[in-house]
Amino acid sequence: MARAKLWPGHWQWPLPAVLAWALAWFLFKAMASHGFAAGVALGAASAVGVACSLWGETWWRRLLIGAGFPLSLAILLTSSGASAVPPWAWLVPLVLLLLVYPINAWRDAPVFPTPADALLELPRHAALPAGALILDAGCGAGHGLQALRTAYPDAVLHGLEWSWPLRWLSAMRCPWARVRRGNIWLADWSDYDMVYLFQRPESMTRAELKAREMKEGAWLVSLDFEATDLRATARYRTPGGKMVWVYRAPMVVL
Repeated sequence: MARAKLWPGHWQWPLPAVLAWALAWFLFKAMASHGFAAGVALGAASAVGVACSLWGETWWRRLLIGAGFPLSLAILLTSSGASAVPPWAWLVPLVLLLLVYPINAWRDAPVFPTPADALLELPRHAALPAGALILDAGCGAGHGLQALRTAYPDAVLHGLEWSWPLRWLSAMRCPWARVRRGNIWLADWSDYDMVYLFQRPESMTRAELKAREMKEGAWLVSLDFEATDLRATARYRTPGGKMVWVYRAPMVVL
C-alpha cells in the first residue's frame, strides 16, 4: 500500500499534472541555461511530459499532463511577445503524443496500468500448466505482464502493443517476456492458453469476436470490463475494487 501511495498516478488530482509540468519546466530551463537550442530543449521537456502522462488515470488527464508544458510555454511566449522557439518545434509535442497514443488505437484503452495485485487470485479460477502461453493484448508499459508473471511464474509471457515507445518501454521493463509491436485485433489468438485484456467497454465487442477463435480450454481474462455477450466462467473483485472477468473457450454466447 505504501508503494502505491508513492506512485504519482495514485496521488490526488491534479498533483500528478503539477509534478509533470514542474519537471518539464525545470528541464527546459536547465537545458536553455546550458546553451541548448530552444527547439531541442522544447523537445526534451515535452518528452518528459509525455512520459509522465502515464500517471494519468483517464484519457483526458493523460492529455493534460502531456500537453500542459508546451501549452503553458506557448501562452507565455504569446503574452511576452517573444518567440525564441522555431515554428517547427511546436510539432514535437504533438508527434510525441501521437507516437505514444497512435490515432488508430484511440478507440482502445490508451494506457490503463494493471495494479500489481490484481491477478494474484486468478490461478484459483484459471489454472494453467507450466509453460503455458499467455498474451497480454495491449500490454502498454508492461504492468499487466508483471502482474501475470507474479500470478503465473512458470508461464511463457507474450506482449502485444501498437505504440512503439510503449512497446519499447514494456520490453525494457519485462526482459523475460516476448514483447512485439502489433495490432491486437489482427493478431492470431488461437495459439495462446490465455489472453489478458485491460481495455475499455467500447472494445469488449471486438474482444468477444476475437475470443471465438481461441482454442478449446483457453482462457480470456478481462480486468474491470465485462464481455456482456459471453457467459463468464468466474469473476472476482481485486483488493483495489476492480472486477476480473474470466471466460473459457469454447465461449458460450448469451
